Amino acid sequence: MAKLLMGRMFLGVLVLWLVSVLVFVGTQILPGDVAELALGQYATPDAVATLRAQMGLDRPAAYRYLDWLTGMAQGDWGRSMVTNTPISAMLAERAPNTAMLAGITALIAVPLSIGIGLLMSLGTGKWGDRLSTAAVLSLSATPEFLIATVAVLVFAVKLKWFPAIAYLGGTHGMGAFIKAFFLPVLTLVIVVTAQIARMTRAIISNLLEQPFAEMAMLKGVSRWRIVRKHALILAAGPIANVVALNIAYLVSGIVVVETIFSYPGLARLMTDAVLARDMPVIQACAMLFSGVYVVLVLLADILALMFDVRRSSVRQ
Repeated sequence: MAKLLMGRMFLGVLVLWLVSVLVFVGTQILPGDVAELALGQYATPDAVATLRAQMGLDRPAAYRYLDWLTGMAQGDWGRSMVTNTPISAMLAERAPNTAMLAGITALIAVPLSIGIGLLMSLGTGKWGDRLSTAAVLSLSATPEFLIATVAVLVFAVKLKWFPAIAYLGGTHGMGAFIKAFFLPVLTLVIVVTAQIARMTRAIISNLLEQPFAEMAMLKGVSRWRIVRKHALILAAGPIANVVALNIAYLVSGIVVVETIFSYPGLARLMTDAVLARDMPVIQACAMLFSGVYVVLVLLADILALMFDVRRSSVRQ
């Protein structure tokens, strides 16, 4: 177990280094120049060159990458090229908002999706299972921006129940809090619930087709009792893996939802930085998302190993 964990951690660090290279190269090939954007379209070439030198953009890319990587390893994310604000302060301001949105979504979506997946697996082959499977597959294939757009049209424009913009300033009281979070959370819950429920149904249904389950059903044991007593234990590892991977997707794939609802989170900070060509902020946000994703994938591997019944039986 220790050797496997060390190997996974080494691969995680290697992946993060490769991501840092890709992120740095990607920000360098973005069209546009932050110095030209800062000075405006009527800036002279001399003024642009002077500002680029002040920002350090005239140095070779390799030196700038090494400085950025070294600073990031020491906890120094640098400063914004547009506002000259420390990036660590910008991340500290936005990270709790993204964590709150992802956390609320996970608290709702995880138990809901596992429950739906279990109910679907109990009725495998019946018309209810076929309808629910078709609905879950359709929702899994629907992009977030379409679900968010439909939610805005229905609940904000037509019914006028909730605001189309998730404005957090001045949200005092539970009612205002629910109104601010309802539409973005609803969008993410639909996407994540559909994915986890589909995988949970597939895992449990596959276990119910195993010889031990078929023998128990021939002896008159109900499907629910088999699921509750045996299948859930065997499926704990794969389901935990699916949940961890979807939470990782939730953290890194929240960009579209934050942008549509103008939610003041990390994803919105990164999209604003892309528009302003604020390279250090883009790099910091991308590496933070990548780091969280790698950690959650590593956690998924650990959970899969912990709940692996075959490995447990071998050790015994």
